[in-house]
Amino acid sequence: MGLPAPAVLAAALHAAYAGLTSVVDDLDDFDLLLPTGCRGWTISDLLLHLTLDPQRALVALATPAAGPPDTDFVSYFRSFPGSGVAAEAVAHAQWVRRTAAAFGRPKSIVELWTETARATGYAVSKADPAGLIRTQSLVLAVPDFVATLVTEAVIHHLDMIVSLPDAPEPLPEAVAVALSTMDGLAGADGLPVHWSEREALLKGSGREDLTAEDRQVLGDRADLFPLLS
Repeated sequence: MGLPAPAVLAAALHAAYAGLTSVVDDLDDFDLLLPTGCRGWTISDLLLHLTLDPQRALVALATPAAGPPDTDFVSYFRSFPGSGVAAEAVAHAQWVRRTAAAFGRPKSIVELWTETARATGYAVSKADPAGLIRTQSLVLAVPDFVATLVTEAVIHHLDMIVSLPDAPEPLPEAVAVALSTMDGLAGADGLPVHWSEREALLKGSGREDLTAEDRQVLGDRADLFPLLS
């Protein structure tokens, strides 16, 4: 799988962020304190973590980089700074919890998320698809960068609704981009064809364990999992 046209990617980001907003928009302060699929984080904690992405995107899109790109939408998740380092993951988790707790009420984080996500969607729609940006010491083409934002949003959308059985799932146009990322990370043969889209997202991100059948189908590629976390 590859990436769709830039306009389709921009629409996918809008769908990803609108989908997240639809989950949290009508939750009250106590609902926002329910647990998520991210260990130790409430919904409001996770939403604050997610808000860091559109904030970073606004800076990146306004800071063009010289080429050539050194990372694409797939390799980004292999080269992400601090990836797989437990001490850094714990430090970030603690920072998010403390920062979220500093807000007077959880609904304030929803307001911050909503206005930042909306601004980022607008900035992406106006960005030069042939441009390059620098983020986290990496250089990416704008479409590849947008795809990383979509993938992150989709995976955390699934984390966010763990305690909300009636909440909407991620929208299809956003899911398609996240699956393209997972497919690229899974190696030359891609994801197992017997997986549903949801199963692919959960197993690819380590939210669900691989079964014996999965391991047989994947062979040595099972060692690549989780593809991202």
